Amino acid sequence: MLANTPSLDLVEFIETQILPQYASFDRAHNMEHVTRVIRRSMELVKTTGADINMAYAIAAYHDLGMCGHRADHHIRGGKILAADTRLRKWFSPEQIKIMKEAVEDHRASASRAPRSIYGKIVAEADRDIDTQIVIRRTIQYGLSNYPELDKEGQWQRFKEHLDNKYSKDGYIRLWIPNSPNAIKLNELRNLIAQPDKLREAFERIFTEEST
Repeated sequence: MLANTPSLDLVEFIETQILPQYASFDRAHNMEHVTRVIRRSMELVKTTGADINMAYAIAAYHDLGMCGHRADHHIRGGKILAADTRLRKWFSPEQIKIMKEAVEDHRASASRAPRSIYGKIVAEADRDIDTQIVIRRTIQYGLSNYPELDKEGQWQRFKEHLDNKYSKDGYIRLWIPNSPNAIKLNELRNLIAQPDKLREAFERIFTEEST
């Protein structure tokens, strides 16, 4: 019978030793983000039959690579997980290999499907395809990483990012059929296709985030 909650000692380890590291990352990859990815991963375990301890640990480690450059954070994160010998208390070498690959495969811009159900779970859970969350995170990232841009520059970066990633021609891929994200992605695409309404949403949240 599959467990419906992660091991208590694993949870204690993750909450005291791993999650606090997210406090030093940008606002789009902070504690709020990782806890949301963990929660969504736990929900997806119920429908996929995956090992809940593996899915939990993968979600917790998935963005630790943000301690370096964002572009290769998924590769760095996989290495961090694989090198953490403390995980051997709960997982076999084969499980750790699968978990490392899942962290490597979680990035939205990946052109191929994740190599296991665990990669699909964390990739899906990492997709914050809630229109308001996407808008806020994109603005937060722009303000944190491109402080030299004025408001119009931030708007152009914001609009280009949403179009490149989330539009009908964007690179984002969903790997679990009929997931809640599929409906949310269609809602976001409808907004992207209406520039005036998208600008209204940008203006409101930009004001909140820049004051």
